[in-house]
Amino acid sequence: MAEAQHLAATVILGEHGRRRAGMGANFWQYRPAQAGDDARMIDWRRSGRADTAFVQDKEWQTAQTVMVWVDRGRAMGFASTPQLPAKGHRARVLALACAILLVRGGERVGLGGQDGLPPRRGPMMLDRLAMALGTDQAEDYVAPDTTGMPARSRALFVSDFLGDPAPTLRAVAEAADRGIKGAMLQVLDPQEEAFPFEGRTIFESMGGTFRHETLKAGELRGRYLERLAERKARLRDLARATGWMFSTHHTDEAATGALLWLHTALERRA
Repeated sequence: MAEAQHLAATVILGEHGRRRAGMGANFWQYRPAQAGDDARMIDWRRSGRADTAFVQDKEWQTAQTVMVWVDRGRAMGFASTPQLPAKGHRARVLALACAILLVRGGERVGLGGQDGLPPRRGPMMLDRLAMALGTDQAEDYVAPDTTGMPARSRALFVSDFLGDPAPTLRAVAEAADRGIKGAMLQVLDPQEEAFPFEGRTIFESMGGTFRHETLKAGELRGRYLERLAERKARLRDLARATGWMFSTHHTDEAATGALLWLHTALERRA
């Protein structure tokens, strides 16, 4: 929580708003009056400077619901060096920092999944979210879970997305069918991008479920990088087809850039 609060504090956001017309108290824009506009909506001072009547639109400020899902599988515990955070740690900090910014802006935030939390506002919700994210799951790879996500809400999925892609494709498609728009952030260790292995190498999953030994690891690099690129392309295509957004973040990069991307992705106009 302390790390997430510090990260959120590095992001300076202006007066919260949706950057489009709607219910609210803040001025958004002037527009020419249209048939059906109530006469009380006309700004007579602005209209007096032109031959056309103008209406003062307010900025839409209705709170939205954002549901967070973070991969807490064992594979997310990987870090190639002690100097780097584990993927799961970075994923949880980013998700919690994003929730802090959203709650600060008046949004309702919840945790998706079987052990999820219904969306609420306020700092108490952040404490509950931090507690829930502190628990691990037994499986090596965990798929996104849309359980408890209200229709027409927003969603945030944070994972390495290196497990079976079918459940992820299905979860995002099902969410989109219910009017849920959102963002997928893939968190990877830099070693998973570079595949810097040569000679005899033993590859083993964090939970010990999978194990592979090879005498010529360097010969696997081309095929591995090709499959990783294919996985990213499938996720980008999925996001494009469903109106979601997709990006990749590496644990050797500053977390601030990823947090800004997440906040922009969840605040964008549907």
